[in-house]
Amino acid sequence: MPRNNKTSLIQKIASQACVTFQSCPTSAIGDKKSFLERQAELVTLLSDISAADLRIAPPKKVSISSSQSSAVPPVTYMYICETDVFSMGVFVLKSGASIPLHDHPGMNGMLKVLYGKVNIRCYDKLDTSAGESDTERQFDPPLLPFQGDDVRRAVLRSSGQFSHQSGPCILTPLKDNLHEIDAVDGPAAFLDILAPPYDPDNGRDCHYYKVLQTAGKKSEQSGEDETWLFEIPQPEDFWCGGEPYPGPEVSV
Repeated sequence: MPRNNKTSLIQKIASQACVTFQSCPTSAIGDKKSFLERQAELVTLLSDISAADLRIAPPKKVSISSSQSSAVPPVTYMYICETDVFSMGVFVLKSGASIPLHDHPGMNGMLKVLYGKVNIRCYDKLDTSAGESDTERQFDPPLLPFQGDDVRRAVLRSSGQFSHQSGPCILTPLKDNLHEIDAVDGPAAFLDILAPPYDPDNGRDCHYYKVLQTAGKKSEQSGEDETWLFEIPQPEDFWCGGEPYPGPEVSV
């Protein structure tokens, strides 16, 4: 049941997100500790949020003709709020829909599933090895000469399913920063917080990738299997529509 507190849970989450992300931690141990403490408070709040708190529910099954299906966005977004510090909204994935592999340059993020199940695969970019030769980057099919700058070394950090019973999925500027999200066994929705928001004018544009191949060796940085990612345009079969947010008003 939705909570009847004077201050809604989503408002508490928004207020805590402001406090948590208003200043980035520096190298000082005290600053990092303070940030982690604020982040832990935000995680606790997010762990309690439910679809009912936001007055949303899984869609009823509706028959859609093939001619209509091509015009229905696979993913929609419910805008809740945005400041210079963070943005917050709900992504709704149709059954079988996916959000392609993409990055969050210089951004922190939190994702909490509200209903349904999603599979999330997270990657970290790796530094290019010094002295790495072109022979170490042979792909099938071969890349064209001008495509070499679009290749990134990476490592698959994690892969798993998340439901409304799971805790939040967290990304940082350096860890789990690239991910792809697939709806599993039906539609799904998740609350999404990004800090700071995407801003192409300040170097925070969204880039899409595809996995080329596993390099077949362990990363010296992480000990995990390396892979190669190739930057691509936004896939033609993916686009995001908008729909109204029906939940409690949020003030930031």
